[in-house]
Amino acid sequence: MKIPLLVQVILAVFFGLLMGNYLPIPVVRVFMTFNCVFSDYLGFTIPLIILSLVAAGIAGLGARSGWLLLTTVAIAYGSTLFSGFLTYFSCEYSFPKLLAGVTVNAPEQAETVDKLAPFFDVAIEPIMGVMTALVMAFMFGMGTAVCKAETMKKFIDDAQKIIETVIQYTIIPLLPLFIYGIFLKMSATDKTDTIVPVFGKVIVVVIILHVALLLIQYCIAGSISRRNPFRLLWNMLPAYATALGTSSSAATIPVTLRQVLKNGVHPAIAHFCVPLCATIHLAGSTLKITAFAMAVVLISGGTLTLTQFAPFIFLLGITMVAAPGVPGGAIMAATALLQSVLGFNADNVALMITLYIATDSFGTACNVCGDGAIAVVVNRISGKSSQDGSDANSGDLTQEAQ
Repeated sequence: MKIPLLVQVILAVFFGLLMGNYLPIPVVRVFMTFNCVFSDYLGFTIPLIILSLVAAGIAGLGARSGWLLLTTVAIAYGSTLFSGFLTYFSCEYSFPKLLAGVTVNAPEQAETVDKLAPFFDVAIEPIMGVMTALVMAFMFGMGTAVCKAETMKKFIDDAQKIIETVIQYTIIPLLPLFIYGIFLKMSATDKTDTIVPVFGKVIVVVIILHVALLLIQYCIAGSISRRNPFRLLWNMLPAYATALGTSSSAATIPVTLRQVLKNGVHPAIAHFCVPLCATIHLAGSTLKITAFAMAVVLISGGTLTLTQFAPFIFLLGITMVAAPGVPGGAIMAATALLQSVLGFNADNVALMITLYIATDSFGTACNVCGDGAIAVVVNRISGKSSQDGSDANSGDLTQEAQ
């Protein structure tokens, strides 16, 4: 029986914190050596992840032209940006108070650092920088879509499959061991008492923000569609519950589609919006990543500034389109931005991954319910009847949605 990733991460954190005070120093150094090698490997693959996944996402969207697509993408991206900035301003106010005096980067004794040093390091240099990969991804993605380059499209699709396979079978399975090493080091250097309380506080804030985001999304959708927002949200609760259990937007699509239709969305709009938004609308994931990144910056001794996080949020909204459909895929796609824009090191990235996976199902549920709100808005903008769907343009919309 395969152990779920969340359970693996929880066990890694628990045993890492527990064993740091008991394992001999040479054994701890073995795990530090693994973490050093894995960190180099991760740094090598990140530009390839960005190049292949973002290019494939943009090329795939551009191939399906039409005003309905552009409208849906614009609303989804706007919702993602709103989520990111709502999180920033909320956490900018609350986190300095909640996390006051907490730091994990306190100076360590030189003797302790030397004792825990890796046995060796394998320098795996990336073939390009992160921003270079991002620019190339936009260039190849847009160029493939505009020029209708079928050969290039097939190459990009194959590259996406290869990278998703690399993530699924090499990076994701080794993440728990990597996280175990991080917390083993924390325990060995007596940082446990400072980092553990941070998790509970940050996760509670994130869940509260998820609820607030859904209420805002459905109030906006309700006002545009002239429907009761609380009724609309209530109808989406089965999809929310399913997403909590599956932690997968794709696996929840059938339930999401059924509940969106129950909210009176025309079938042509529903069948178009739900699968599309399951790919491009990750407002809940953006909320989590932004909040966790702000927490990590603070506990690492940094300061929160809008000039630093605004570019991060804008780029994160685009990068989420490329998030692969595997557990932890969204945080893996965002890792490049965490390192290049926010300057995160390997330890900070490990904390981000741990926090993200610990609340993965909540983010997915927020994404799924947000998709329902977007479908209601697009349905209203398209001019389709929210009751019987009778409209002179029904055939055109149905064709475009396919």
